[in-house]
Amino acid sequence: MSAMRAVAFSPSNQWYDKIQTHFSNHPNRAINTNPHLQFNNNTQNQSNRRNLFPCFSTDASKTPNPPTPLTITSSPLVVVGSANADIYVEIDRLPKEGETISAKNGQTLAGGKGANQAACGGKLSYPTYFVGQVGEDAHGKLITEALQSGGVHLDHLSAVSAAPTGHAVVMLQSDGQNSIIIVGGANMHCWPEKLSDGDLEVVRNAGIVLLQREIPESVNTQVAKAAKSAGVPVILDAGGMDAPISQELLNFVDIEQISHAVVKFHKMGVKQVLVKLGSKGSALFVEGEEPIKQSVISAAKVLDTTGAGDTFTASFAVALVEGKSKRECLRFAAAAASLCVQVKGAIPSMPERKTVLNLLQSH
Repeated sequence: MSAMRAVAFSPSNQWYDKIQTHFSNHPNRAINTNPHLQFNNNTQNQSNRRNLFPCFSTDASKTPNPPTPLTITSSPLVVVGSANADIYVEIDRLPKEGETISAKNGQTLAGGKGANQAACGGKLSYPTYFVGQVGEDAHGKLITEALQSGGVHLDHLSAVSAAPTGHAVVMLQSDGQNSIIIVGGANMHCWPEKLSDGDLEVVRNAGIVLLQREIPESVNTQVAKAAKSAGVPVILDAGGMDAPISQELLNFVDIEQISHAVVKFHKMGVKQVLVKLGSKGSALFVEGEEPIKQSVISAAKVLDTTGAGDTFTASFAVALVEGKSKRECLRFAAAAASLCVQVKGAIPSMPERKTVLNLLQSH
């Protein structure tokens, strides 16, 4: 697989108030819940290594899923990003200004764009690492257990004592649409000014890297720069922060997701732009080529759209690193997203590989 330059956006993304970032040298405690995989520090011949793609069984794994082992022919999916406790409230409609309404139901589930994408990769039986931060609290434990159940390697997930786990209030309406308010917590605070050599090494040895904008941009830039130095493709999901993306970060991005700024991003050096259009499907715009379009694969029922975009992004990345064509990647991602919206919750709704393949066979 050759290196690419591109970005990813969704017109249906919620855009959130900017949270002020504070850096601290507070020592973080790594959560080592899975056997640590050793990587070769030699980054030579990276392109040859990344041209080898694994083949996985389509049998559904039991829950909880053990982390998918990294074989000699597979380079992992590495997700660097946010982890939230999603506080769901089910309502008939959004409240008006100054109005108090009652929710029909409420529950707290693991989520966050980064954790969602990592869980999706794990459930698709692809070796997946998550690099992120949670607080030393009950919400952090909830997220850790959810990612473990999804088969994600957590060697690079840290618990910090100086900030709570990030959380979000998800207002879920009866038609499955949602409105979300995010509190950054450990996602936005207590990151070291310079990422550890271990975190950057797992990035350099990845098959593909996923980033979002619910963590400090300085962290994303360090990760993207390390990935580019090793020839590793980077997909940036541009949702999650209502602020311009720096040119410095875009210099290291391969695929970005956005809708209304394809030409602008081409001019800024991002050669591939992946557009998620919700019910209208998706499209990949490669500079100088005809767009590749994918229609939505209709869901039998829509219960919750939370996490659908993250499912699409991670599924596209998994298919891409496995060597599928870009058209096949879009179709695989569309099928995964269709299954996602039929289950409530973000991480609980991530489909397993067998169910995605079964849906593709029927369409």
